[in-house]
Amino acid sequence: MRKIIALFLVSLIIGTLLAGCGGGQQTQQQQQTQQQQSGNAQQGEQSKTYKIVVMPKLVGIPYFNASETGAKQAGKDLGVEVIYTGPTKADAAEQVKMIEDLINQGVDAIAVAPNDPAALTPVLKKAREKGIIVADWDTPADTSVVDISIHQIDDKQYGEHIWDLLVKAMGTDSAEYAIITGGLSAANLNNWINAGLEYAKTKYPNLKLVTDKVPSDEKQQIAYQKALELIKAYPNLKGIIGISSPAPIGAAQAVQEKGLQDKVSVVGTALPNDSKMYLKDGSLDTATLWDPAKLGYLTVSLIKDMLDGKKPADGQDVPGVGQIQVRADGKTVIMGPPTDFTKDNVDQYNF
Repeated sequence: MRKIIALFLVSLIIGTLLAGCGGGQQTQQQQQTQQQQSGNAQQGEQSKTYKIVVMPKLVGIPYFNASETGAKQAGKDLGVEVIYTGPTKADAAEQVKMIEDLINQGVDAIAVAPNDPAALTPVLKKAREKGIIVADWDTPADTSVVDISIHQIDDKQYGEHIWDLLVKAMGTDSAEYAIITGGLSAANLNNWINAGLEYAKTKYPNLKLVTDKVPSDEKQQIAYQKALELIKAYPNLKGIIGISSPAPIGAAQAVQEKGLQDKVSVVGTALPNDSKMYLKDGSLDTATLWDPAKLGYLTVSLIKDMLDGKKPADGQDVPGVGQIQVRADGKTVIMGPPTDFTKDNVDQYNF
């Protein structure tokens, strides 16, 4: 009987030990599986390709074509997918519709140059609520709905500089002049114009603006027609400022056609390649701008940083762009000073 009890106890102990070993092996296997699943998840996150939308005011004009080249190059260099898309005309309502669609597609970031900042505020707010990083570039949006605001230039300094260029071109600070702009609701254009007008009140009090700023809807042909009308309506007109890249070219085209290079001076914000012919024959005195390809590149680069959890820093050296300025708010970025293009240096540039 004692032998039977002893054998039973031995069997029970052995069974318990075997069960314990089996449970330990199962627990170890479960831990290994969990670790593998966690590793796979982390690897998936690291290998995810960000989708960054860059939306201009409109597509199909040289300035925004150049911006597209820079944005897409940044996408290649930084390993992100850049979706460069926008309306075919400067239409805020169309931008809103396109952004709605992009939100539904689940993109990671949207950078927009708004045709009308107020019109885009609700849809940009919606994008942020969905966890999408929202930026403005080229043209400021409502500051309350953007995570970062990427400016090509210091607006005040740029506006003042344009008015200095006009006075230098005319050879006098006592004359009649006109302003041809892009869209009346474009915040960046309005900022430059307002800064220049305010500056002129004290710096050039004898300048006379003959009429309110004239819109051209970002089209060279309309700027050309408006310039012809201004020349006819104001026979003493001595200068035209073109604000938006097609506007100075259209104005210069009108001056060239009328043979008024020695009477009407034209300055403004234009690309060197577009300006070259008019600079050479004197129908455009000075174009002043920046490299839009660099602006496109900077936009994608800074948004990629933000998606990675990195904020812009004052004095930061951005590869392919250079050092940037960051305002005290921590989200307003200035790319740098403009370049003036004249008949003497325009051949040095190719954009």
